[in-house]
Amino acid sequence: MTPDRQFRRAAVVRLPLHATTSPREDRIPWAAMAGIIATVTVFALAQGLTYPLLSFILERRGTTPGLIGLSAAMTPLGFIVSAPFIPVLARRLGAARLAILCSTLAPLTLIAIALTQDVWAWMPLRLLLGIFANPLYVISETWLITIAPAPRRGRIMGLYSSIVSGGFSIGPLSLGLVGTEGWPPFMIGIVAFLVCGLIVLAVVPRLPKMPQEGEATSVRGFFALAPLLLFAVFTAAAFEQTLLSLFAVYGAALGSAEARIASLITCFIVGNAVLQIALGRVAEQFGSTRTMLFCALASLAGCLLLPSIFNAWLIWPLVFVWGGVSFGIYTMSLIQLGERFSGQALIAGNAAFAFVWGVGGIVGSPATGLVMQLIGHQGLPSSLGLLCCALAVLLMAERRCDSVRLSEPCRRRPPDGSCR
Repeated sequence: MTPDRQFRRAAVVRLPLHATTSPREDRIPWAAMAGIIATVTVFALAQGLTYPLLSFILERRGTTPGLIGLSAAMTPLGFIVSAPFIPVLARRLGAARLAILCSTLAPLTLIAIALTQDVWAWMPLRLLLGIFANPLYVISETWLITIAPAPRRGRIMGLYSSIVSGGFSIGPLSLGLVGTEGWPPFMIGIVAFLVCGLIVLAVVPRLPKMPQEGEATSVRGFFALAPLLLFAVFTAAAFEQTLLSLFAVYGAALGSAEARIASLITCFIVGNAVLQIALGRVAEQFGSTRTMLFCALASLAGCLLLPSIFNAWLIWPLVFVWGGVSFGIYTMSLIQLGERFSGQALIAGNAAFAFVWGVGGIVGSPATGLVMQLIGHQGLPSSLGLLCCALAVLLMAERRCDSVRLSEPCRRRPPDGSCR
C-alpha cells in the first residue's frame, strides 16, 4: 500500500447511512449545541449588518459601485487567506481559545472601521474582519458535527443552517431600527461580537475537544480527498452571492419595481432559512448524496422557470423554494463531511469549506456579471443553471462509479456463492 493510500485511509472514515448506535451515542448534548449555535448566530448577525451598513455609508459619499464591490470582496478574501492556517492554530492554541480570541479581535476591527471612515483604510480592515470571522465558523461547525449523533445529524445541521441564515438576515433588518449613521449601528455589531466570546466562555466546559485522531491534514491535502464535495460548496456560495448581488439588475431589466425586487430577495432569504430543517430530515431518510442531487436539480429547474414566470404570482413560491434548495447544497455538504470524515481531517475539511466559500463568493458575481454583459440579463439564470447542471452531472457520475466499485468485488463469486 502506497503512503498516499495509507494517508487517505487514515483520514477518511466512511460511516454507514443507518448504522446502529447505542442510546448513549444518540444522546444530544443540548447545552453545548445551543451554545455553539447561539455563538455563530450572533456572529452571523454582526456580519450580516456590516455588509449593507458599509455599502450605505460608501454610497452616501459618492463612492463608485466598482469600488464598493471591491471593498465588500475583502471579507470573503479574508476567509480565503485565513482558511489554511485554522487547523494548525486550533491544534496549537486550542479551539475555545482561538474562538474567544477571534471574538475579541473582530469588535476591535469594527471599532477601527467606525473611527477611520475611509474607503481605502477599510480595505485591509475588512480583510482582517474576514480573517477573524472565519475561524469561528470553522470551529463551530466542527464542534457541531462532532457532537451530533449520526442518526440525527441531518436535522441538527439543518437547524444550524436555518438559525445561522436567520441571524445573517436579521443584521440588515436591524438597520431599519437604528439607521445607518453614527455609532448606533456599529455598536450593534460590536456588542454582538463581544457576546460571542461570552457565550463561548460560558459553555467551554461542555464543548468537545477538537478531534486529534488521524494524521494531520492540511486544507490543500483535503482538496485531494473530496474535490466534488468542495465543488458543491463552491456552487452553493456562488449561487447565493450571485443572486443576492445581481438579482436587482435582472429585475430592473424586466421592468420590475425596486420594492418588488427587494421583497423577492427577502423571500429567497426566508426560504433559505426555513427549509434547511426539512431538507436535513429528508437527508436522514434518503441519504445526503441523493438529497444534494435533488437540491441541484431543483435549483436548475428554478433557473429554467425564472424567465417565464418572473412577472407571474408563481414567482413567489418559486423564489422561496429556490432559496431553500440552493443553500441546501451547502447543508448537504456539511452532513456529508460528518458522514465521511473524522479526526483532524474533519477540521481541515471545514477550513477547506470556508476557503472554497470565499472563492465562490468572489468569483461568482463578477463572472455572472460578465456573462450578463455579453448575452443580456438572461445571463443570470443561464450562468446559475449551468453551474447547477454541472454539479448534478458530477453527482450522478459519482453515484454510478460508486455502484460499479461496490459491485466489482462480487463479480467473481466462487461456486459456494460467497463474496471474498
